[in-house]
Amino acid sequence: MAAETPAPLGPSEVRVLGSLVEKDITTHDYYPLTLNALTNACNQSSNRDPVVSLSEQEVVRALDALRERRLAFMFQGAESRVPKFGHRIAETFDLARPETSVLCVLMLRGPQTVGEVRSRTGRMHDFASLEEAEAALESLCSRAAGALAARLPRRRGMKEQRYAHLLSGPAEAAAPEAPPAPEPGGAGTGDPRVARLEAEVEGLRREVAELRSELAELKGRPG
Repeated sequence: MAAETPAPLGPSEVRVLGSLVEKDITTHDYYPLTLNALTNACNQSSNRDPVVSLSEQEVVRALDALRERRLAFMFQGAESRVPKFGHRIAETFDLARPETSVLCVLMLRGPQTVGEVRSRTGRMHDFASLEEAEAALESLCSRAAGALAARLPRRRGMKEQRYAHLLSGPAEAAAPEAPPAPEPGGAGTGDPRVARLEAEVEGLRREVAELRSELAELKGRPG
């Protein structure tokens, strides 16, 4: 039976939990994670919004809070010289892979449209259509044991609705956001669609850089 939504998580706890979920699915052979690997995952510059710089001490404090809520665990077996850490989000909230993947993206990247969720969950779960991605989002929004996500009002000038996770409590971005003003002296038009496309291009560049980095790391590991 699914558990009720726990007390709101802080930003560091959300980042640590999201990073554990992501690495569990995308690099499972190297999961659970050491403290150093988890800290690096939290602080990586790609696939993260915002980019942060957590210390190992901050990650440990976040892990302690997550373990108290039964959302994380520590493992130290006979073959492991150092403690390793993992998550229990699927078991605690009774989530299937699609919902887990969607929630992970919302934790690591902030509010997302259906299209953004579909494109950014590709390495964790391949949604065949926008409808499938939307169904997973709606499942998180309508859980009988407590919603884990919510729809946000549309931004001014945008047709797509965004979704946010509720692990930190009610979504703060409930009010429609105004489009960013053009930079002084810049050539920008102030069109929110242009800003959105530029942000998506930058996000794709970061994803490619991260994939190249992980591929290089995998190639460099002993067989």
